[in-house]
Amino acid sequence: MATVVSYTARTRRTTQALLLVLALVVGLGAFALVGLGRTDALPADLTATAITVAVLAVALQAVVMWRAPYADPVILPVTLLLNLLGLTAISSYDSARAVFAGKETHYADRQLIWTVVGVVAACAVLALLRDHRVLRRYTWVSALVGAVFLLLPLVPGLGQDVYGARIWIRVAGYSFQPAEIAKICFAIFFAGYLVSRRDTLALAGPKVLGIHLPRWSDFGPILVAWAFAVAVLVFQTDLGTSLMFFGLFVAMLYIATDRLSWLIIGAVMFLPPALFAVTQVSHVRTRLTCWLDPLSGENYDRCGQIAQGLFGMGSGGVLGTGLGRGRPSMVPFGQSDFIYAGMAEEMGMIGVFAVLVLYLFLVQRALRAAVGISDGFGTLLAGGLGFVIALQVFVVVGGITRVMPLTGLTLPFLAAGGSSLVANWIIVGILVRLSDAARRPLARQLDATTSARAGAGPTA
Repeated sequence: MATVVSYTARTRRTTQALLLVLALVVGLGAFALVGLGRTDALPADLTATAITVAVLAVALQAVVMWRAPYADPVILPVTLLLNLLGLTAISSYDSARAVFAGKETHYADRQLIWTVVGVVAACAVLALLRDHRVLRRYTWVSALVGAVFLLLPLVPGLGQDVYGARIWIRVAGYSFQPAEIAKICFAIFFAGYLVSRRDTLALAGPKVLGIHLPRWSDFGPILVAWAFAVAVLVFQTDLGTSLMFFGLFVAMLYIATDRLSWLIIGAVMFLPPALFAVTQVSHVRTRLTCWLDPLSGENYDRCGQIAQGLFGMGSGGVLGTGLGRGRPSMVPFGQSDFIYAGMAEEMGMIGVFAVLVLYLFLVQRALRAAVGISDGFGTLLAGGLGFVIALQVFVVVGGITRVMPLTGLTLPFLAAGGSSLVANWIIVGILVRLSDAARRPLARQLDATTSARAGAGPTA
C-alpha cells in the first residue's frame, strides 16, 4: 500500500483579506475623487456604495474560507478592484452628462446592482461546485446550451439589431447579450471534448512548408467550430463574437496538443470569412473604414465614436486630466463600449496601463492555475477561461486605440452591462475553484478525487 506524504500548505486567506481591503480603499477612493473633481463635494451615494461593496468583499472572503481555503489569494482582489474602477468610470460618465448636457443617467446605480448579482453568482459557484471535474459530465449539454444561447438573437421577435449587429435579445423590457453566457458553456465543452481526444489530435500528419499538419481525419472538430463561427459572422454580422469563439477553440486546441500548427491553421481558416465580411457586410465594412481613416471629412460623421475617443485619450496625455475632471460623456457609449477612452482621458496613459497590468495579473493567475492542476480537464478549462478574458481585453482595447477594427465586445468588469458583468464574475468563481484545486495539498486532492469518483456518472 502506497504511503501518501502530505504537507501543510499556506492558505493565504490573510493575504487575500488584506488585498481585498486594499482594493476597497483604492476603488472607493477613486469613486470619491470623481465627486470631488466634478462638483467639489463627495458623491451623495458614497456611503451606500461603500457599505454595499464592503459587504460583498466580506461575503467573498467568507465563502472562499469556507469552500476554497487554498484558492489563489490574488484573483478576487484584482477582480473587485477592476469592478470598482469600472463603477468609478461609469459614475464619472453619469456626472459629466448631468453637468455638461443637463441629462440625468443612472448607469452607475445599475452597475452596482449588477455587481451584487455577479458577486452572488460567483459565491453560488463556489458554494455549489465542490469539484470542478463534475463539469466534465456535462460536456455535450454545455455544447447544446451554448449553441442555443448564441443563436437566440436570431429568433424573430426576440433578437435585436443594435447598430448593425444582432447580438442582443430583449425580455420583459431588459436587454441581454446571450453570447456572454455561451462563452462559459463552450469553454466547458471544449475542455471536456479535447481532454478525451488530445492524443489523437496531437498525432503528426503530413508536413507542409516545414509545418507538421494534423491528420485529415482530425479536421472534423475544427471545421465544425469554423462553420459555427462563420454562421455567427454572416447571420449576426458580429465579427467580435465570431473571433472570440473560434479563437477560444483554437487556443484550447493548442493547450491540449502543444502544437503550434493548430494556431497557424486557425488563423488561415479565419482569414477568408473575415475578408468576406469586410468586403460584403456593410456593418463590418464601416468598422474597417473607421479603423483606417476615422478623421477624414467623408468618414467623420459615421466614425464619430472612434474619433471622439481618440480626442479624449489625446487630451488625457500621460497623467490624465484627473478623476471627475474629464468629459467622457462626449464619446458615444462612453459608459460601455468606449469606457477605456474615458478612463484614458481622466487617468492618463499611466492609469490605463495600470488597468492593463491588473488584467495581466488576472490572466497570469488563471494560467498559473492551469499549470498547477493535475487533471487535463481542469488545465484546459482554466487555460480557456484565462484566454477568453485576455482575448476580450486585447480586442476591445485594440479597437479603441486603432490597433485593429472595432468588434463590439465589452471590456470585462469595466464596461456597463449586466450580462457581461455577471458572466465574468461566474468565470472568476470557476477560476477560484480551479486555483483551489491547483494549490490544495496532495492528501486533500486524493480525498477530493475519491469523493468525486464516488458521485461521478457518465459524461452527458
